[in-house]
Amino acid sequence: QVQLVESGGGLVQAGDSLRLSCAASGRTFTMGWFRQAPGKEREFVASITASASSTAYADSVKGRFAISRDNGKKSVYLQMNSLKLEDTAVYYCAASNGMGLPTTTPGYDYWGQGTQVTVSS
Repeated sequence: QVQLVESGGGLVQAGDSLRLSCAASGRTFTMGWFRQAPGKEREFVASITASASSTAYADSVKGRFAISRDNGKKSVYLQMNSLKLEDTAVYYCAASNGMGLPTTTPGYDYWGQGTQVTVSS
């Protein structure tokens, strides 16, 4: 069983930056970030393979967000730059027992509790 704990969310203004962190309790392979805005489905944001050799991003965040990981610290990060109002959501860390870069929720086996990111104008 893997436990994931996110941190780093908060209230920022449009154009600001924020860095989310996710600490894992056990060994993980591919890890990802998803987000869910009120009234909307949970959507893929970014993912990274175990070796960090490959990453994937949603079109809406490409060029603004960057996912990274530190396997020694069993952690994954999401650097979010040039934040927009539409980035407001609860952000979830996810971990997969498999390989590849799944972009849908069924591709992940473990989930964190989420951290709120609110972008104001």
